[in-house]
Amino acid sequence: MLESLSRCFDASTARAVSELRQDAFVQRRMEKLGAKATSGRLSPRERDEYEALVEMSDIVATLQLKARRRLAGLQPA
Repeated sequence: MLESLSRCFDASTARAVSELRQDAFVQRRMEKLGAKATSGRLSPRERDEYEALVEMSDIVATLQLKARRRLAGLQPA
């Protein structure tokens, strides 16, 4: 599905996706939950939240990689 989505990127969209950065609040929350996960202190609700944040980060990272590849292919040789 991500492959199909990335084929829709024009140069402007690919550039915007490649420049996305994680919100500071989300970054701090992931760090806090990650530390709790490492020490085995996550509640079931926190575990679900942490897993969702990690999954979303993975999806965004994959889309960014595809966007950068798309941009590389759009640039003149």
